Amino acid sequence: MNKQKQPHVVVVGGGTGMPVLLRGLKNYPIDLSAIVTVADDGGSSGRLRSEMAIPAPGDIRNVIAALSDAEPMLLDLFQHRFANGNGLSGHAMGNLLLAAMTSLTGDFYNGIKEISRVLNVKGRIYPIANQNMFLHAEMEDGEIVSGESNIPLANKKIKRVFLSPEPVLPLPEAVEAIKAADLVIVAPGSLYTSTLPNMIVPQIGDALRNTKGKVTYVCNVMTQEGETSNYTAADHVQAITEHIGEGAIHSIIVHNKPIEGDVRELYAEENAAPVIYDTDRLTDMGLEIIEGDIIDHSKKMLRHDTAKVAELLYSLI
Repeated sequence: MNKQKQPHVVVVGGGTGMPVLLRGLKNYPIDLSAIVTVADDGGSSGRLRSEMAIPAPGDIRNVIAALSDAEPMLLDLFQHRFANGNGLSGHAMGNLLLAAMTSLTGDFYNGIKEISRVLNVKGRIYPIANQNMFLHAEMEDGEIVSGESNIPLANKKIKRVFLSPEPVLPLPEAVEAIKAADLVIVAPGSLYTSTLPNMIVPQIGDALRNTKGKVTYVCNVMTQEGETSNYTAADHVQAITEHIGEGAIHSIIVHNKPIEGDVRELYAEENAAPVIYDTDRLTDMGLEIIEGDIIDHSKKMLRHDTAKVAELLYSLI
């Protein structure tokens, strides 16, 4: 099957959920693009951002690793995190390589393209923006909290998130990829700090509402303290709608098996609970509900199952 005939699938997101989807999807006969948040400001990413004034490389690094067909040893090296060393401690090797390649090419996106070529990446990876950007949240009580890593720590109900400096200019290639997609997948992840930072860039929101393809949201399985405590599936969609307008999401994928035993207790310690999917509200929102057992039951922490989710998503095409 030649590339022109392959369906164009775009995955939008960041955080831990996105690489899980991409690892499964890269094995299907599709033309795959990943649009990745660069608003992270914690750890190695945060330090490189402030020292080198580049977009956050951490989520990009994990997406490169997920889509790469390089030798396992090379990928282990790319994902290696230094445990000690005065300036190196805490830095991931891949973040340093992305910073170095940005310096060499003079451009963050060009740096990503070069590293993708070296690591034999399947598909295209677009940072949401080619500039350093900062995430802020306005809480229900009016307080403004700045910085992606600080927002959940405030542990208040979030009214909205927004970016600075304005206007944030999205990568034109990312906007075009969404417009031309046959299927756009909004990856699971921290709703306000991984998922929405991509979608609230104005041209991206417009592209999602106007794409010729279907847009499906892979809903989180558990709530997250400081972001989505007590949120149902419909609350997740409602938050997206309030930020970018009606009509952007066409369907939602939900996990439909009970979460019990040790895993549930482990999450209860973090004040997290299973996301209830309120079918009637989702239907009233005009969403198609796609259900399945999409969890990897072999993992201690709840993770979407790479193979199951990829198969389900591919069936939508």
